[in-house]
Order: sequence, then structure tokens, then C-alpha cells
Amino acid sequence: MSAMITADLVDLDLSAETKTAAARSLAERMVALGRVTDLDGFLADVAAREAQMPTGLDGGIGIPHCRSEHVTEPTLAFGRAVHGVDFGAPDGPADLIFLIAAPAGADDAHLTILSSLARQLMDEDFKAALRAATDAEQTAALIRGDEPAPEPARTDTVEEAPAEPTPDASFKIVAVTSCPTGIAHTYMAAESLENTARDTEGVELVVETQGSAGFTRLDPAVIAAADAVIFAHDVPVREKERFAGKPTVDVGVKAGISRPAELIAEVRGKAARGETTAPAGVGAGAGSGGPSTPVENAGEPGEGYGTKLRKWLMSGVSYMVPFVAAGGVLIALSFAIGGYEVANVKVETLLNNFDWGSTTSWAALLFYTGKAAFAFLVPVLAGFIAYGMADRPGLVPGFVGGSIALTVNAGFLGGLAAGLIAGGVVLAIQKVNIPPVLRGVMPVVVIPLLSSIAVGFLMFVVLGKPIASMQSALTDWLNSLTGANAIILGVILGLMMCFDLGGPLNKVAYTFAVGGLTNPTEGSLKVMAAVMAAGMVPPLAMALATTVRGRLFNKAERENGKAAWVLGASFITEGAIPFAAADPLRVIPASMAGGAVTGALSMAFGCTLRAPHGGVFVIPLIGNPFLYLIAIAAGVCVSAAVVVALKGMRKAAPVVAASVAASEATASGATAESGEAVAAGEPKVTAAA
Repeated sequence: MSAMITADLVDLDLSAETKTAAARSLAERMVALGRVTDLDGFLADVAAREAQMPTGLDGGIGIPHCRSEHVTEPTLAFGRAVHGVDFGAPDGPADLIFLIAAPAGADDAHLTILSSLARQLMDEDFKAALRAATDAEQTAALIRGDEPAPEPARTDTVEEAPAEPTPDASFKIVAVTSCPTGIAHTYMAAESLENTARDTEGVELVVETQGSAGFTRLDPAVIAAADAVIFAHDVPVREKERFAGKPTVDVGVKAGISRPAELIAEVRGKAARGETTAPAGVGAGAGSGGPSTPVENAGEPGEGYGTKLRKWLMSGVSYMVPFVAAGGVLIALSFAIGGYEVANVKVETLLNNFDWGSTTSWAALLFYTGKAAFAFLVPVLAGFIAYGMADRPGLVPGFVGGSIALTVNAGFLGGLAAGLIAGGVVLAIQKVNIPPVLRGVMPVVVIPLLSSIAVGFLMFVVLGKPIASMQSALTDWLNSLTGANAIILGVILGLMMCFDLGGPLNKVAYTFAVGGLTNPTEGSLKVMAAVMAAGMVPPLAMALATTVRGRLFNKAERENGKAAWVLGASFITEGAIPFAAADPLRVIPASMAGGAVTGALSMAFGCTLRAPHGGVFVIPLIGNPFLYLIAIAAGVCVSAAVVVALKGMRKAAPVVAASVAASEATASGATAESGEAVAAGEPKVTAAA
């Protein structure tokens, strides 16, 4: 850690009383050394990380940290707080504060070195040495590891012989730790669990740390030999199925740091009672004592089935969108090169008479390639909805159901239904108590066979025809939309796209539009155009607002505004999230106003879009492209004007109040030389400006 901390980055008399002030004081030292290029931008990244989860730890430790594009090299600053600073730890304020700054593209070696600090913080002697240090250079050397922590004083001279290990009697535990940033808590939890296991008789524990530097998988033989599993994590455990079928304790990463002994005792108790999770791909059956199906493990604790349903549907959509994007853009390009008549070219002509110099041949090639990608949309949607519900056993019946939905002309709605049916059927099969002799063939033969039969029956005989009728009715309705009805739909879609900026409501509107591309008509292509146009408005509007009225935004927001130009032009609505997070009551209504205007104008102008993504880069493929750009520009101007007006009202209030205070101070006889007049002088200047 020789390059990460020096004496200049140590403050043994940190006077800050809040975590914001403490982070700023330590960050200023990094700026002075050229380790951080933008103080406000870096502190905004630190605050964003702090908002995810407090960084205070038991034992008087605060460890704010982040990865930021404003950091030039991995850096660590240390401050010993005089008054104690509240970083949200359960046991109170912190006096040992470490600010870790990692570059956005930090390499694995540096992140590994950073993790060593987290492990050191579990050592009581190390913390005691930091509290007793009197010299900054010595403190930096101690943190770097150049100077070992002093050995604790011994209270006896009797040497006890180490106990003989008893391998056969050991209780073996494997653990996984991970946190959102993967720099500090991941490794601190690992160290805490390992230290506690060493001090607990008859326990062996091995940890897999899934941090920012990636992770080294535990040996499958070690996992197979383990008696129990501990998950201490705040992000999903990667390849979690490796640990299925064992007694498991699943907690947040901070629990691994603060109460490791309780976790070890709890998982030993579960093992003694025979409580295990289901083996991967197989229901545990009745009497397992633990979660028996994937549906009981889906999502976060306490989530209702409505929330889980949304996640399952979004799982299918997320896997489907790349097929939509590739297929849609290819088909749109084929029409741009060869005209709409390229759809009349026969496949046999493409196979047998491909002309390397003919634009028609190349256009036909693009068309049929895009059409092949589109053929997977509904099966992929259905398959991965079922996967989200029932894991891998849901894939086969899901894909089968999606294919049947296309066969019976049930389209996108049929794919949604097929996926949910497939997942539900697999979950029902997994609940059956299966004899052990059959469990080996369940995921390979029995579940795919039975679930495919059930899904086939339901889709062909029971649900296929009604859903196909609904799909046909929806298509006819979209094609019939003209005038006021089309404009109203555009307004609604624009509001949905801009309400949560990439969240669930945004995804519902986008999914509705994408669904129409599976069997495109004039109406569905208008919907797709309106949705993409409205989705581009929020980031472009925030970029414009920061350009024309930059003083209403802080430095970090102005920097985000530069990136928002590109994000908005690329149809990445999430580019407006930093602005909405900082000021939701002004940014979100302004975004919705502009989105509604753009959606309405796009529908009124009859703009069409066959490509589901691409932003301005697919403008040549859009029907009525000039009017389309006008619709986007109008919405951007409306949103920018509204957010500037709302923020301007907020800024005006303090100026008015200050002016009144200044007037009162003058009336009471305050002179320019007095402290009161000096305090009142700043508002006068502001008002004059």
C-alpha cells in the first residue's frame, strides 16, 4: 500500500463533526496531491455510495468509499476525529475514519490491496495502535503495513500447548461475502467470519469474496464437503446454485462483520435440525425444513407476489430486448437500402442467386437475418419469464410455450401467458415429494417432459385461441387510432416513459411498444416512435437546462449535463437519474411535461419506427424524420423551461428573505463597520446582481 497513503493524507486531529465535512476534509488532501481532479464530483460519488448503505462499523470506524471517474489513482486518507462522527454504525460515532478513493477503472491488483485494509480493521491491536499514534508518518507506515502493530502485553508467562486438531470432528462452513462497491465491507465480513471461526472450537470456515476485483471460485470439492453455508451479502450471490442443498444462513454483509459468532451458531443449529435448501434444479419436497421452491427464494424478504411478478416479467423482457434491437435495426436498414419491396424477395433467390454487387441482395440478406432474430422474440420472452420463476427447469417449457404462442397467432400476449404458465407448472412439479432414486433424472427428463405436455395442452386447447383474439383486437385498435385518440395515447406513453426514468412504469411503456414489433403494423410502429422520442427527452432537457442556466445547478450536475447530451441522443432515459435523485420534485414533473408533449406530437405527426432503440442514430430509418426531430425538440424545450422555472423559484426565495433581513439591519442603525452590516452585505450584492 506504499503508493496509496502518505503522511500528507493523514489527519490525526480531524475536527469535522459530520460525515459530509469529514469526507470533504480528507478529500481536500487528495485534491492537493493530485489524486482527485474534481472535489465536488468526487464527493457526490461518495455521497451516492453512502446513500446505498451507511459505512459506519462497530468499534468506532467510518469507512466512506467509492469508485469515481474523478480519481486518478487508488488513494486512502485517514482521519482521527476529535469529536466523533456519525457514519450510521449501531454502536455510535466513529473516531477512526478512512476515505477510500478508487478509480472507475481500478485494476484488480489495486482493489486487492485496498481489501487488505478492510481485513486489518478487524484486528483490535491495529485499531489500538492507530488511536495511540502521535506522528502522521508513523501512522501512514502502520496503515501501509511497513510498521507492524505492537504486540499486546502478556499477562502471564505460561505457554499453553496448542490443542490437537480433530479433523474428523470439524464442522465445515463455506461463506460468501459481497457488498455493492466490493471494496471494503466484502473483505471485512470475510475477515470477521474467519477470525471468529478460528476462535470457535471444532469449526473450519472458508470464504469466497465476491468483490470488485472479481472472485475466485471455491473448489467444488470444498463446497461438497461443507456442512453448511453462510451468505453475507448486499448484492446477489453469483452462481448461488453451487451451494444449494445445504443448511444456509442468508444475511446482509454488515451482519457478517458485527455478529459472526451468531451466524456460525445459527447455521450449526440449522444443520443439527436438518434444515436445508433445495438442491439445484430440484424441489426439496415436503419436510425439508427450508425453502422448497425457487418462488420462495425469489426477490427480497417480505416482497409480495406483485413485486415478484414484475421481476419475472422484466427478466423475460431484458433477455428479449437484444433480439428486438438487432432484428429491428437490421430490418429497418434493409428497407432503407432496398425499399419495402425487399420483403417480397424469396429466400430461394437469396440462397441461389446472391449478387455481391446488388443492393437488393444485400438488403434481402439484412431483412431475412433481422427476421430470423425477430422469430426468437416470443420464445425468448416466455422462456426467460419461466426462468425467472423456476430457474433452469423453466427454460424448456417456457420456450415451447412461446413457440406455440407464435403458432396459434397469440403473439406477444401469448408469450407472456406461456412464460407464466410454464414457470407455474414447474413450481408445482417441484413441490411434489419425489423419491430420492428419481431426483437425478428430474431436471433432465421428468420436469421438461411433464411441464412441456402441460404447457402444450393449455396453450393449444384452453388459452391459445382467446389470447389470439385479444392480440388481434389490440392490433386492430392500434391501427384504428387517429386524431385525438392517437394524441391521447401519445401523451400517456410520454408520461409513463418520463415518470420513473427507466423504472418499472418506463419499462411497461417500452415493453408495450416492443410487443407491437413482433407483428408490426402502422399503429404499432407509431407507438414505438412515440415511446423512443419521449424517452430521449429527460436527459436532453437536463443537458439543455445546465447549459442555458448553469448557475441553478451545482458543479457535479453541470458535469452530468455534458454526459446527458450523449445519453439522451442514444435513448438512454436513465441519463436524467442523477438530476432526479438530487431534486425529484422539480425534475420529474418537468420531464413528464416534456415527454407528454413529445409523445403527443410524434403520434400527431404520424411518425413511425421499426427499430426499438438507437435514438438519433436511427433517424434515417424513421417515418417523417424531420417532424420527429421537431417533436423531440419541442419536448426538450418544454422540460428545460419548466425545470429552470421551478429551480429559479427555489433560488429566488433565499434572496428575497436576505434582502428583507438587510433592510431591517439598516433600519436598526447597523453601520458598515459592524459585524451585522458585513453579514448583510452579501445579500445586497446578490440582489443587485
